[in-house]
Amino acid sequence: MKLLLTSSGISNRSIADVLVGLLGKPIAECSALFVPTAIYPFSGGPDNAYRAISGSATSPLCDVGWKSLGILELTALPSIDTDVWVATVQETDALLVWGGDPVYLSYWLKHSGLGDLLPSLLAKTVYVGVSAGAIAMASLFGEVYRAVPQCSGERLSAEEMVFGTPDGETTMTLVMANGAGLVDFAIIPHVEFDDQQDVANAEKWAGRLPVPTYAIDDATAITVIDGAVEVVSEGKWKLFNS
Repeated sequence: MKLLLTSSGISNRSIADVLVGLLGKPIAECSALFVPTAIYPFSGGPDNAYRAISGSATSPLCDVGWKSLGILELTALPSIDTDVWVATVQETDALLVWGGDPVYLSYWLKHSGLGDLLPSLLAKTVYVGVSAGAIAMASLFGEVYRAVPQCSGERLSAEEMVFGTPDGETTMTLVMANGAGLVDFAIIPHVEFDDQQDVANAEKWAGRLPVPTYAIDDATAITVIDGAVEVVSEGKWKLFNS
């Protein structure tokens, strides 16, 4: 099983080099399928999906030089003959899963059938997750919302918590959910370590999770290769034990 779990895509040379190592050949010789599904619950979701596909998003992923790039929309898979889309997925070198709402993404990983396929698929294919795409690989994870989207999928619990912001304290909702179950730790992406308030928020968030939790910035990624976990970083990160 080969996973590259990132906060902000292929954001630096160290992460790019690790991706090439996981693929076993140059990116220019590899095919990829892009999964935009997680972004749709948010305002401007379709526009943000297009920016990611076209290479104009701030997180490099689709635009790093793939030999070919296709779109895999999870919400469409239940209406497609299974043999058709499974064959397509099995032939690809990399599965690129975009950010957005990890609870919604987890719902569609389960109900599309892709989640059941991942354990066998990732013996050959590399899973590259960005933000929500990384979070949703956990057995159990939490996500914080200012306003929880109505279509955010299956939730285990929701708890209001007070977090610090540059403008003072604000109440947010921590939603707990089951993910794909491929890793036994949680991820908090986009942590700004130069802002101690942001790190304190991450610690408070991690304290509600009964699993080890990595808080990572946008220059950091985590690799999981057959269960072995390593951090790849040109920035900062911190592990909070459960």
